[in-house]
Amino acid sequence: MAKKTICLYFEVHQPVRLRKYQFFDIGKKHDYYDDFENRVSTQNMANSCYLPANRILLKLLKEYSTRFKVAFSIPGISLELFQKYAPEVIKSFQELAKTGCVEFVVQSYSHSLSEFIDEVEFKQQLVRNATLIKELFGQTPKTFRSTAMIYSDHIGELVAKMGYTTVLTEGAKQILGWKSPNFVYANAINPKLKLLLRNVDLCDDITLRFGNRAWDQWPLTSDKYAQWLATSVKDSDVVNLFFNYKVFGAYHKADTGIFAFWEHFPKAILSHPDIEFLTPTEATKKHLSVAPLNVPFPISWADEERDVTAWLGNEMQEEAFEDLYKVRDLVTQIDDPDLNQDFTYLQESDNLYYMCTKLFSTYGASKHHTPYSSPYEAFINYMNIVSDFLDRVDRKKEEVSSKKVAPKTVKAKATPKAVKAKTEPKAVKAKADTKAVKAKAASKVVKGR
Repeated sequence: MAKKTICLYFEVHQPVRLRKYQFFDIGKKHDYYDDFENRVSTQNMANSCYLPANRILLKLLKEYSTRFKVAFSIPGISLELFQKYAPEVIKSFQELAKTGCVEFVVQSYSHSLSEFIDEVEFKQQLVRNATLIKELFGQTPKTFRSTAMIYSDHIGELVAKMGYTTVLTEGAKQILGWKSPNFVYANAINPKLKLLLRNVDLCDDITLRFGNRAWDQWPLTSDKYAQWLATSVKDSDVVNLFFNYKVFGAYHKADTGIFAFWEHFPKAILSHPDIEFLTPTEATKKHLSVAPLNVPFPISWADEERDVTAWLGNEMQEEAFEDLYKVRDLVTQIDDPDLNQDFTYLQESDNLYYMCTKLFSTYGASKHHTPYSSPYEAFINYMNIVSDFLDRVDRKKEEVSSKKVAPKTVKAKATPKAVKAKTEPKAVKAKADTKAVKAKAASKVVKGR
């Protein structure tokens, strides 16, 4: 009888923090990032999570050889932070890659939501992220995972056309119904693309409940958890355990026993002779899909709704999202290194997540580390930065255009005040109408729910 499969995957995402950017900075200051916070938070997370977890993982991979396997995805902007502030994290992942038992999964370079607004940008980000993975870890990704495991039939069709064979996404009840997440499924449009669905309950036992002393199953040991997995996969093919890597040392501190649990996990699982670890690509090669899965509307692993309203659920988020991407083609044409980098960083989905106004959520903004006192402050800060960015794009466009015209036309270059006037009203409105924004956002949230 064929062995059952455990597919273990971790998201590694270190966000780029924006600095507090005032209205009066627009047109004067173009440094958008909190370098001190980015350095401190990256190094703190490296020391409390990434490095100790990777040390344990490397030990386990060497001890169990090909019997233990794991997968990771790391967006390009996070890799850039590691290269700048914690290069030892890059080295530790390179050591893992050398074992041959780790698969690196592709995702958007900016940890963005570009698939909803600009397919060209989305595809280019995947190519860019895959290129960096190849450069750093020597692998060409075959598996795709979107920001927050967002997925729909259309997104699946896009990545299938790019040559990806496997997608990791959420085992959301609204698309599964009575079906189990413990099987391989296929994209409804392109059946060659295989889907692996996160087992929500078993993942939440660790992510949400591991350190909860009031939980009736506390303390959760590796042996107990392995038995639950064995029972879950008994009449199916594969259990997909997909986590944020910060579950080790950040969501659950070392004193909860999370690292000890992690260290004994492979032994507990492999004590069941009918279970094996496989990477996502290996799992979809071994197990046939049991059926196509229809996902007409986007799903994610966020909140009770398992949809995208945590990022695009109110008018503030929609306005911020649309305002940034409206200059995408112009930024591409200008091809200025500074503008390109800022456009890359400003796409990070965390910036929209901080604007979330949902009242009840599992992973909502209230439980997500945010540098802002409210979603409205997050919106105003971000829109001030975007206003300055749009102003710079317009100015650069004029500068480039002036170099291509006859000398008599060069006088038309002197229009910075008009350009600034064009962008300032929006920033003023964002600052002055905070109460109105709150009222609009609140009414939008009610409608969305």
